[in-house]
Amino acid sequence: MPPTHPPDFEHAIHTANIWLKAVSEALGTEDRHLAHRVLRTWLHTLRDRVTVDVAAHFAAQLPELLRGAYYDGWNPSAVPIKYDREGYVNRFVQEAKVSAEDVPRIVPAVTAVVREHVSPGQLEAALEQLPHDIRALLLQPTA
Repeated sequence: MPPTHPPDFEHAIHTANIWLKAVSEALGTEDRHLAHRVLRTWLHTLRDRVTVDVAAHFAAQLPELLRGAYYDGWNPSAVPIKYDREGYVNRFVQEAKVSAEDVPRIVPAVTAVVREHVSPGQLEAALEQLPHDIRALLLQPTA
């Protein structure tokens, strides 16, 4: 007999899977590991570039399991970390294990998924804290 989880844990798993499926579809892949890596990296690069207050308000919008991934490794006394578009891309490449050439395709696709799943205005409030060049990368139209 397969193990059973409490209903609230099942809901947390289900909700996280909805997000991962949406990221997979946005990227045109069935690779859920890739979807998880890029979503996690997208969340970390946003979290570390905004103030603690904005990071916490944004986290409240995330499903429970993704909120855990969001806060994993966070050092709130060291944020916001200042980096430009090149620094953002380099960090994304390192953490997500993707090529720099793929970042301009991946990042806006993940942004679109996040926008669909958080309350209206929450994403924009966080993005307002980003430098224009990083915000432009996250918001460029997806193909």
